[in-house]
Amino acid sequence: MKVLGVSGSPIKNSNTDRAVHALLAATGLDTEFVKLSDYTVEPCRACLGCVKTNVCVVKDDGVALAQKARECDAIVIAGFTPYSTLDSRTKAFIERMYPLRHRNNLMAGKLGAVVMTSAVPHDAPGAPPVCDMGIQAVTNYMQEEGIEFVGAVKITGNVPCVRCGFGDECRKSGITMIYGPEATVDSVGIKSFEKQPLSFESAEDLGREIARLLTKGVES
Repeated sequence: MKVLGVSGSPIKNSNTDRAVHALLAATGLDTEFVKLSDYTVEPCRACLGCVKTNVCVVKDDGVALAQKARECDAIVIAGFTPYSTLDSRTKAFIERMYPLRHRNNLMAGKLGAVVMTSAVPHDAPGAPPVCDMGIQAVTNYMQEEGIEFVGAVKITGNVPCVRCGFGDECRKSGITMIYGPEATVDSVGIKSFEKQPLSFESAEDLGREIARLLTKGVES
């Protein structure tokens, strides 16, 4: 049994990456981690050149990544939510899985999970459900391909303004937009996945649940 974890975060060792690693480790199974920023993946061209072969005609890393997805038993797709929607790398990866559906429905029956990081706290009163919207974008893909959705992990990430050096003076600072007019770089601080107990526990629980579902047929 193999579990593939795919992260769309471009930041080295990001909260998103570490959450995926925690989830994969909790499965106790054979796993592989893919960081999309290490690869070149063009969006789908909608050319339908993949219909007969189940292989994309765009000769970049998307072909090999689709093969990894085809060979795994469960897939964890992780992204983040710039401008309140799924990031472009993760979206491009999902689009490049399109060749696997034609005639043979090659992703059907696999297990799927989502890890989503949002700078907008998902539990903040009155905040838009940005994290949920990112998760929904991925679960829509899974539903269309017949992947059994097991669950999702929500992480509160960092608005880039806490690191840019102008977060307390910029008129368009995301710090005050998200946390209110009195918020500052220091008051908001850096959000860490490991310091969010519910998210950390959710990642490990989801990993164990994936393992249970994958191995229950083998054990019986």
